[in-house]
Amino acid sequence: MATTALARDPAGRRRRTTGIRQRTIADWELPALLLILATAAVFYAWGIDRAGVHPYYSAAARSMAANWHAFVFGGLDPSGSISIDKIPGALWPQALSIKLFGPYNWAMVLPQVLEGVLAVWVLHRIVRAWAGPWAGLLAALVLTLTPVTVVLDRHTIPDTLLVLLLLLAAGSLQKAVTTGKLLPLIVCGAWVGLAFQAKMLQAWLVLPVFAAVYQTAAPGSRWNRARRLLLAGATALLVSCAWLLLVWATPAPNRPYIDATTNNNPFTLVFGYNGLSRFGHDPNALGAVAGTAASRPTDNTGWTMLVNDSVGPQIAWLLPLAVLALVLGVWWRTGQPRTDGPRTGFLLWGGWLVVHVVVFSNSNGNHGYYTAVLAPALAALTGGGVALFWSEYSAGGRRRAALPLAMGLTALWAVAIEGPHGDFAPWLLPMVLMLGLCGTVGLCTRGPRTTRRTMHSALAASLASVLLAPAVWATSCLDPRYAGSPLSPLAGPVGPDHRDRPHHRVTFRRYPLSTPSTRDAALLAYLSAHRSGEKYLLATQAAYGAEPLLRAASPPILVMGGFTGLTPYPTARRIGDLVATHQLRYALLTTRRPPTPASAWVKRNCTRIRPSAYGRTSDGTFTLYDCARRAN
Repeated sequence: MATTALARDPAGRRRRTTGIRQRTIADWELPALLLILATAAVFYAWGIDRAGVHPYYSAAARSMAANWHAFVFGGLDPSGSISIDKIPGALWPQALSIKLFGPYNWAMVLPQVLEGVLAVWVLHRIVRAWAGPWAGLLAALVLTLTPVTVVLDRHTIPDTLLVLLLLLAAGSLQKAVTTGKLLPLIVCGAWVGLAFQAKMLQAWLVLPVFAAVYQTAAPGSRWNRARRLLLAGATALLVSCAWLLLVWATPAPNRPYIDATTNNNPFTLVFGYNGLSRFGHDPNALGAVAGTAASRPTDNTGWTMLVNDSVGPQIAWLLPLAVLALVLGVWWRTGQPRTDGPRTGFLLWGGWLVVHVVVFSNSNGNHGYYTAVLAPALAALTGGGVALFWSEYSAGGRRRAALPLAMGLTALWAVAIEGPHGDFAPWLLPMVLMLGLCGTVGLCTRGPRTTRRTMHSALAASLASVLLAPAVWATSCLDPRYAGSPLSPLAGPVGPDHRDRPHHRVTFRRYPLSTPSTRDAALLAYLSAHRSGEKYLLATQAAYGAEPLLRAASPPILVMGGFTGLTPYPTARRIGDLVATHQLRYALLTTRRPPTPASAWVKRNCTRIRPSAYGRTSDGTFTLYDCARRAN
């Protein structure tokens, strides 16, 4: 009787089939997610003991780990005489890791690895709640295999923490839109404020998108939504400016001089040097110091930045699929209620993508790794788009052509991006073309007798065709020759020196943060032997000469001119006072940085020391001076 009744009840049969399918998904979803997270952990953590840490950030992180005053204010050396040229938020996890585990490469990179894996997990949770388990897993996989994500998570650049915090903000926003509650929206503002501590104004780029999505799709009256947005915006502003206000309220003698500023003002550091100077042609905006690469145009500027030969392979593999998902995801939901969840998700991630592309295309001095912040949006649009296209494809009708169209175009796009680098992996182009052709033809030839297994096989081939190339470029980072530069990490064969990097087997050892070179070891030994109670081991002209010494040891070093060498600190008079009060004896000048009043004072009043005094026949572009002995 029960069987007969079920056979006569198609709706009941569908409910039973749906229940079985959901239980099946639940059975494999967790193992699949764990496998993706494990893959991310391997990609990001492989060989981190030999990671090419950023020389400037690593020097600052070690100094911050040695002194809590330098930790809070972002001091470049342990004495905290001058700050770094950024807000120190992104270096706090690295400094804590060094303080906990010791000054090793892997200790400094470990926070980046954890941040990267957490970002994959957070994106999965967000996309799953929006578009379902399939979409969540695919988005997590895409983010894991994005080349710029892999190479960045293996270095010490602040963008990794920025991505994680913005993802947490996006998750809170999605919850606020879904539930209509105020608390998740306030939490969203707090996450954006914390992201500001990691990368300053770049964290605010998502605010217009978040505000528009909430005002458009959240429940409640228009004025109630607007009032809540004001509260969340105030929270974001307060948390963002917390460090700036702390520094601004601290008397100048009790904190480091703010690098990259002519007025010792933290707001100039953020809104001038790291803000307005990146747009237009005023490198001295709001009192900023000129000379940063960010104020000079580079090849990574303009509307073609995202698809050029070096940046394109880092991030743009799935761009056609993401754009189609955004356009069709919004178009097909036309006429749905204002609070429609699927459309809201496409607006959120599409807005994230569009705003960043517009800003990057109109700013100066972009590094290729800046595009890592686009990876979550591209991954989410890919996951949500494929889930949407598959549902329409399975249902039949006119919209089913969207899936083979999107997958075929994306496979051809991958061929175009890989084309200039055909020598890198000669087998890759034919493989992508073959998989793309098989998948697209299989999807296009669906008929009444086509089984679901055949449809799934065609979809798998199509997904393999669009994911294979980024996976190969991401995997290449495990080879030191393609692991990217410490200063500007990029995956694959696009760096100017990738052919010269040694190929060696990577093993896990306790490599120190920096083993000093023969020259640096000799210089440190000489300075330490002749030091007699001075506060500073020496003064250097810009951070260029101080970085290797600060990484190898943790003595106070007076960095004259800060990062660029042009910051007006210390003054020539201050140098004279330090020498007169026996707080400073030695100074290291270099021809690689322009002269300043402080360096001119050293040349006039101090005696040049020959390199042979500390066991060197020559010292390249550096010259050591002894200010205890007056120049003739």
